[in-house]
Amino acid sequence: MAEIIQKDGTWTFDGDAVRIVPGRDKDVGPLRQALGELSVPLHAIVGVSFEPGRKSGRLRLRLRDGADPLTQGTGGRLPDAADPYKLTVDAARAAVAEYFVDEVRNALLLDQVDPGPADAYLLPGPPVPVTAEAGDSTVSFDGDALTLDWNWTAEDAKHSAGPSRFRMADVRAVDWVPAKGLSNGWLRFTLTGAQAAPAPKYDPYAAELFGFGKKELLTALVAAAVTVRLPHPSAERATRAREAGTPEAGAGRAVPAPAPAADHDVLLRRLRELGELHKEGVLTPEEFLTAKAAILGHF
Repeated sequence: MAEIIQKDGTWTFDGDAVRIVPGRDKDVGPLRQALGELSVPLHAIVGVSFEPGRKSGRLRLRLRDGADPLTQGTGGRLPDAADPYKLTVDAARAAVAEYFVDEVRNALLLDQVDPGPADAYLLPGPPVPVTAEAGDSTVSFDGDALTLDWNWTAEDAKHSAGPSRFRMADVRAVDWVPAKGLSNGWLRFTLTGAQAAPAPKYDPYAAELFGFGKKELLTALVAAAVTVRLPHPSAERATRAREAGTPEAGAGRAVPAPAPAADHDVLLRRLRELGELHKEGVLTPEEFLTAKAAILGHF
């Protein structure tokens, strides 16, 4: 097992999944706190990396396209500080982060995880009901119905129509864009049979995001909860492939050969490196024993 504990959170890898627990530090935003603990199965992961820095580095987990409704629903646009798949790592724990990366990468190779798009969501969406404050409204979703209640900042065109209420069954698509700089973002729902929509500030099926506070990022939970209930992107890919007369993604793909067993010289070198890190005080006794057991398991 590999584990790294930081103020931002704790990541644990047991060979089958990466368990992500948000930290309790005051700088951990409300979105990550609301998401709570996440368990990312190995077959949902396409890669992992560590980017070292002078004072701190960043551990990044990359998921397969279409594996996660949160990533799909937000278009991968979450700010770094709100992204649950990114962890800030103190420079003193860089070696632990690199070991964590090695363990996940080795497991991906040994299990021959398909790096291509997933054909179904491999992580669940956020639980419902879910409510979030947007710039010009409060957005609520109970799993069946969506409601946008306008506040005093909403345009007259929205107020005159009253609160917007519609069913999940009528939603064809959802689009989430965060505010950036002086530009507002939005959470927009496209309904079946809808014509060209006006700008988000006038659209009765769109909430504007002003970006004045971190709580607006909670609207990403609504986007993810709706996304997981829409047809998976793989259905659209299959339809396009049939219309074009081409094989679907993954069809006819050769089965990769089994990965070779880990080189014993490499494993021995890692054990020596772990011993040195332990002596230098970089690794705690618990971290050293956990990492050592994981390496010995590969012999």
